[in-house]
Amino acid sequence: MADKKRLILLLKIALSLGALVYVFSRVGPRQLLHTLADTEAGWLVGALLAFNLSKIVASVRLNRFFAAIGVRLSEAEALRLYYIGMFYNLFLPGGIGGDGYKIYLLKRHREADTAPLIAATLLDRISGLASLLFFAGVLFLFSRYAALYPWARPLDWAGLVLVYPVTWLLYRRGFRPVFRTTAWLGAVTQLLQLLSAWMLALALGLQGHLIEVLTLFLLSSVAAVLPLSVGGVGIREFVFLYGFQLLGLDTARGVAFSVLFFLITAVSSFTGLFLRHGLDEERDVKKRRSSVSKR
Repeated sequence: MADKKRLILLLKIALSLGALVYVFSRVGPRQLLHTLADTEAGWLVGALLAFNLSKIVASVRLNRFFAAIGVRLSEAEALRLYYIGMFYNLFLPGGIGGDGYKIYLLKRHREADTAPLIAATLLDRISGLASLLFFAGVLFLFSRYAALYPWARPLDWAGLVLVYPVTWLLYRRGFRPVFRTTAWLGAVTQLLQLLSAWMLALALGLQGHLIEVLTLFLLSSVAAVLPLSVGGVGIREFVFLYGFQLLGLDTARGVAFSVLFFLITAVSSFTGLFLRHGLDEERDVKKRRSSVSKR
């Protein structure tokens, strides 16, 4: 089993590196750095804030799933747990991962059962993916890509009609009472992510191609969710490179968009590292208090 996991991790690393090598063979590092240097810092700050607002809403959504299985967390606790999971998802994608680590922490600190925690965490992922697919489908219909792929229009419409009913069917009975709430929170989360992407597009001077950029952003996010690479690295860049090539746009700006979004994600995820240390300190304080009371 350990050898299999190691092989899967090596394959993910190879795919990420291969995709990056291909992308940078088409867009030189010097060209990319020049494009990044031309970005407007004000829009980048706005993109960072909007991204973190989306994560706050996403933590509220996850907390609704936990409440459905009887795990009661304050919103502050849920937010801290969410950021810790973000850190591990980004920097340890081949190991225990962020979702697995959240389950571990809840088992350790709340003595919750594993199976319901796995179900809640998985449904949180599914809920987020449903919102991704829905908004990607809507934007695709209004983008220039719809004209390039007319055969995809009926498939797109079918997906828009079916995505939420199928998602509802995937909810177990114990989670169905929170379906409407989590679906709305998922939509708000995705709208805030789109706001972050919109600001990134403005920072790079792509205001004339906003629909296409946002469509690619969502499609690359869907591709990054698939367990094919290390944290989606390389996959996002490849999607933007290919998407910009199709429309004859400046590929350096497309790849720069992807790189900037990764940097925003990385900077935000590092918050989880500091929150993790805070959690350890709290646990140590509780242990000392417990030992003193026993005396």
